Amino acid sequence: MSVLQDQCPAKDFSVVKSIIESEYGKPLSEVFSSFEEDTIGAASIGQVHRATLVDGSPVVVKVMYPEVERLFRGDVRTIKMFAQVAQPVHVPNLEEIEKQFMTEFDYRKEAKQMANVRINLIKGGLAGGPTKLCAVPKPYLDICTKRVLVMEELKGEKLAVGLEKDMERHARELKNRGITKQGPSAREYGQYIKFLDGQRRLSNAGFLLYNLTLGWIPGMPWKNTLDKSVLPINHAKMVDDLIYIHGHEVLVDGYFNGDPHPGNILLLGTKSGESQLGLIDYGQVKKLTKEDRIRMCHLILALANDDRNEIIRLMKEAGYKSEKMDENTIYLYAKVSYDEDNDDLTGGKHIQLFMEDLQSRDPILEVPKNFIMVGRTSIMLRGLAHALHQSRSVAKLWKPIAEKVLQNEGGED
Repeated sequence: MSVLQDQCPAKDFSVVKSIIESEYGKPLSEVFSSFEEDTIGAASIGQVHRATLVDGSPVVVKVMYPEVERLFRGDVRTIKMFAQVAQPVHVPNLEEIEKQFMTEFDYRKEAKQMANVRINLIKGGLAGGPTKLCAVPKPYLDICTKRVLVMEELKGEKLAVGLEKDMERHARELKNRGITKQGPSAREYGQYIKFLDGQRRLSNAGFLLYNLTLGWIPGMPWKNTLDKSVLPINHAKMVDDLIYIHGHEVLVDGYFNGDPHPGNILLLGTKSGESQLGLIDYGQVKKLTKEDRIRMCHLILALANDDRNEIIRLMKEAGYKSEKMDENTIYLYAKVSYDEDNDDLTGGKHIQLFMEDLQSRDPILEVPKNFIMVGRTSIMLRGLAHALHQSRSVAKLWKPIAEKVLQNEGGED
């Protein structure tokens, strides 16, 4: 799947140039003073290039292939026909994802969605500077077209790649501390980083003393001090931050990215030692009404508290229907869809196989349609967390947000 996200073969630059000039109705050079022919990423629907606007602003440019919308519609139609016969439980999810995916084929809409999320997160104090939890690129709305999206470049690497590299750098010390299977918590990471930073400062003091004394002797080498880039990244905090940010989008703003796959998340600021998340793709944004947000807040609290009866009641209220209305199946569906998936819940089965198991026990007729993308977001975030050995309960991380929303907005419209 990662290959489809950002490692597909790129098209020849002549094709890209033709698309851009067709969209703008003018030569490429009248919009961009420079345009790198080599891509920095290519996915199934288009590819990305670095460029510079005529006013000197450095940007990245996403260019959509003209044939992808037609091909996608045909593929989804085929998959839905198969699912209706073989796996009907997946049909509502496919229909919702298809609906959300349609905005992927108009970069003007995606640019507006990106701008809206960026404004929301800045307003919420989660974005807007290097000390904030995340950064969202500024889109250049006046020069975005259906097939060309121009936005600010966030300089970093894919989060999963960056954290894997960091883990490899510090694997021996982590192993010595007995941390191999399940990653350390944010607190444990913090203590480890604090210890290493103390060593770094002590080394720098020694280097400084050397440079001020022996370093002045002709022929003696000068010692460079160590900056914060030598310190490990707090993986646990990055995962917590990522899940928290999406909780804010869902529960506070009711306007969230329903496709937070690893290719859409960057790791920024590692050279300065102040790591930050970069969130770069907003093609599949879902809106929730206030009523939906409030109901989801109540469900998150019930899941975080493992209040079985309340979970079942809220799922029924949200529109869950099955042939037998088996309460254990309803409870498990909610836990795995919105909260967590662990061996105790799934019996060690892959989440997709477990959901199919639930379907065979008590065939699901309807699911809460407005919450399908919330569930997808939760599952994708947990998938990334699992890959980084940082399993999480989404509901427990979203609980403080839900409590605050209910306190500020109440349970009534």
